[in-house]
Amino acid sequence: MAGFNRLRVLSFESRRAKEIAQLISNYGGAPLVAPSTREVAEAPHKDELQLINGILEQRFDAVVFMTGVGARALIEAAATLSSRKEFLAALGKTRIIVRGPKPAAVMRELNVAITLTVPEPNTWREILHALDANKTMVPLQGKRIGIQEHGEPSPQLYEGLRERGADVLAARVYHWELPEDTGPLRSAIRSLVAGEFDLVMFTSSVQFVHAARIAAEMAIGDEFINALRRTVVASIGPIASETLRSHGVEVDFEPSHPKMGFLVKEAAENIAALLEKKSAAKAAGSHPTKSA
Repeated sequence: MAGFNRLRVLSFESRRAKEIAQLISNYGGAPLVAPSTREVAEAPHKDELQLINGILEQRFDAVVFMTGVGARALIEAAATLSSRKEFLAALGKTRIIVRGPKPAAVMRELNVAITLTVPEPNTWREILHALDANKTMVPLQGKRIGIQEHGEPSPQLYEGLRERGADVLAARVYHWELPEDTGPLRSAIRSLVAGEFDLVMFTSSVQFVHAARIAAEMAIGDEFINALRRTVVASIGPIASETLRSHGVEVDFEPSHPKMGFLVKEAAENIAALLEKKSAAKAAGSHPTKSA
């Protein structure tokens, strides 16, 4: 079976740090996982309270849950305004749209019926495409749509919904912060700049944003970007890849499905070809122009 053959693999994963380290090891790699983010729940604020009240009062024609973490956080926050049973009953009377398997799993666990599940790779584009393909099931013209944000706003989604005639309320129930201890992240960035890794994996766009922020604070922002350009970069999917490319970092590999297990497995299976391609690009004095 193809594997990493003790190649040095850097990941900036946080919540599932132990899991990705084990996966990399299982495929023969030498992992270093430097957590780059932490999820911070927010005290219920105006938009979130509006979303909760709107669900309770059946004022939304549909609600979009972007993440499992956010779905749970919203349900917990609703306890400040109603009983859990009452809120779940209100959700059960609302069209529920889930962006992929994680919020879907939360809804199934709570016995809340799902109207529409957005397919991979679960970006704002797939949400709009799924809604366009199911206009009868989830009409938008003149309708009010509530959205649980995924840590950051999704302006392209909101604009697309409004272009289709919907009134949109988006609420952030948690946000991303740097780890309380950034020491491991700083050390990993220094090691990356020193050329100590063969492969870097990004499982979300915020990982790059935070790592780049810390590199800039360390006064090695340009060196960080150049180090990524010299190293094989694997991205879990389109959103992370768009962020990397927008900062001048070429993505060498995306998995067939935007999931951590596929990312590690398929990167291990393709690493020899990826290294060869990167080496050829270095020799030519340029960088690859297409993802593998």
